[in-house]
Amino acid sequence: MKSLGLGLIGLCLACWVVFFLQLVGLVRVDGSLPLSYYALYSAASALGWAAGTVYVQRTRRTEKPQRRRVFLVSFFFPPGCLFLLRSMAPLAAQRQAPLVPVWALCVFAIFFLVPVSLRGVGRGEP
Repeated sequence: MKSLGLGLIGLCLACWVVFFLQLVGLVRVDGSLPLSYYALYSAASALGWAAGTVYVQRTRRTEKPQRRRVFLVSFFFPPGCLFLLRSMAPLAAQRQAPLVPVWALCVFAIFFLVPVSLRGVGRGEP
């Protein structure tokens, strides 16, 4: 199970690297995936829910300082996939709706925080 987590972290990190390379202009990915807004927001909600659930499972019996590190990795690495998906949309669609990545990040954050905020429900934990 630990190698699966490292593989997912590597995938998310690779998405961030490709996204930043695309911003700098070294890689061109626009137009390679015409993804609708509905599909992007669905991916954001599924990714947020999965990342939140994985965070809760990974930190069930860990100390608070280590829990913060896992939170940072669990919260900031997966949105790289969303930003890369959005940058793969056609350039005209990206210019028409420039705030779509921000809204996708908000959807991700909401669905990430649902399992995190409900982690102690039913067990009497905070």
